[in-house]
Amino acid sequence: MELYKSPYEAYPFLSDDSEDLRCDFELFTDEMASRTGLLRAKVQNKALQAELLWICELLYHINPTLRTKLTVTEAEKDQLLAAVQRLKDECKDRCKLFVLTQGCEAACTAHILRVQGKGLVRLLYRYHQQGHTVPPLLLDIANLLSGYFFYLALKLNQLAGVNEIAYTSRNYT
Repeated sequence: MELYKSPYEAYPFLSDDSEDLRCDFELFTDEMASRTGLLRAKVQNKALQAELLWICELLYHINPTLRTKLTVTEAEKDQLLAAVQRLKDECKDRCKLFVLTQGCEAACTAHILRVQGKGLVRLLYRYHQQGHTVPPLLLDIANLLSGYFFYLALKLNQLAGVNEIAYTSRNYT
């Protein structure tokens, strides 16, 4: 059966073969960038707003990587790592192991982005397992994005005066 391609197609790669994960990666990073913009609108702290705008731009820079080339730099990875470490240090007493994904709306949005960062890493591993090259720097940035949004969620709850609620798994003790 021949695939119908609408003349109004929203993105030229939407009809790519289902095994070709490049469009999925592009849609995933586009969604993360859009959600980062939404999160930025919910944050009052000017420094965090500026940082989230930078994260949004970083997501759009990695967006075409699988189809074209990687244009982000080690310096940008180091900047992201420094942001993760700063947030981790600022929130070191808020989380010992696991916390429930709750709190203020901004923190909950950051938790959604944290999970999407993990999904991005998983997609990159699947792409690699198909026999494609994935730059280690891209994997590092995707993993750091998940960590960034986790610690940002803790920070946003801290700024909102919301306590974290510890979670103890019945399966992993």
